[in-house]
Amino acid sequence: MTQFCTALAGSILAAGCFAQDAPTRNVQMEDQKTGISDRGYDLTPPSAEEKTELLSKLSPEQIRITQKAGTEAAFCGTLLDNKKEGIYTCVVCGLPLFDSADKFTSGTGWPSFTQTFDPGHVIGKVDSSYGMVRTEIVCGRCDSHLGHVFEDGPPPTGMRFCLNSESLTFIDEDQEMPENSKPMMMEEAFFAGGCFWGVEYGFAQLPGVLSATSGYQNGDTKNPDYRAVCTGETGHAESVRVRFDPEKIDFETLVRFFFEIHDPTTLNRQGPDVGTQYRSGIYTASTEQAQTARKVVKELADSDEFKGRTIVTQIEPTGTFNQAEEYHQDYVVRTGRTCHPGIGTAVAKYQRLLDRQPARETSDNT
Repeated sequence: MTQFCTALAGSILAAGCFAQDAPTRNVQMEDQKTGISDRGYDLTPPSAEEKTELLSKLSPEQIRITQKAGTEAAFCGTLLDNKKEGIYTCVVCGLPLFDSADKFTSGTGWPSFTQTFDPGHVIGKVDSSYGMVRTEIVCGRCDSHLGHVFEDGPPPTGMRFCLNSESLTFIDEDQEMPENSKPMMMEEAFFAGGCFWGVEYGFAQLPGVLSATSGYQNGDTKNPDYRAVCTGETGHAESVRVRFDPEKIDFETLVRFFFEIHDPTTLNRQGPDVGTQYRSGIYTASTEQAQTARKVVKELADSDEFKGRTIVTQIEPTGTFNQAEEYHQDYVVRTGRTCHPGIGTAVAKYQRLLDRQPARETSDNT
């Protein structure tokens, strides 16, 4: 049987099942990895020691395929004909990779899917082996080899993610998800306070904040880009999505910090940046967040600090958050350009309040 499977795999490979003339588009490539996925999973790679421990639990065949980019024999994978409902995870680190709802029969001899569980969970790499150019796919967390992806799949995506069964573990929908296959415990908050570069930088320095991402929010058009938002005609605000661990920092603390790093009394403006895209806003993800935001605004409005000045910050339910282009992410850290005077002082203050590591040296202009 093994000889038959091997011969069959060779004939199908020779026939071009895995062939591709150019790298596949519409799959996240290796230079676009992020720390936390859209669905809230930690994508931090395991340490060398952790990786060794994970691999010690695998069979020689699983190691050959996942660590040496091997390919199992066609039509012989244990998950090829699996019809059960559930989630397919990485056999090495447990990261969810595919949903059974997206599995289809491709006729190629390998388990096939039309899309991934999350765009950040499966990463593409250019593969030039065997005299052809293909797109290899690997786990977005542990970098283990999974298979390849092609643009000859069925609607609605037109994609075919071609997997090795030995790269996967199937978790039935009735089974408890293992700990390493569960998302992080976190919440989200959204803040608009002028140019998103400084706002993102400030929040990213706070203990308990898992990630801060620049984007566009609460506008009137779909999939806006920076050029369109800058016209002020899309209705979007430059905003920052803050993902945080509620056991380490709460939403109210984030709100209070927000009011220290921008001027909430200037309508559609922060310093030299003028336009509705630079408005002050808190876009709430729950009724509790809205209540907390309004409580803090009332408290501040009644304080001496804002006596004679009106807080114009919008408080409204969050709309679609569109992540900004890659060159906007971590902009202050990457370029050293300054934005939002006073952020350095606010960061140091809140790091002390949260009783964590001392603030990094930074000027009041960063």
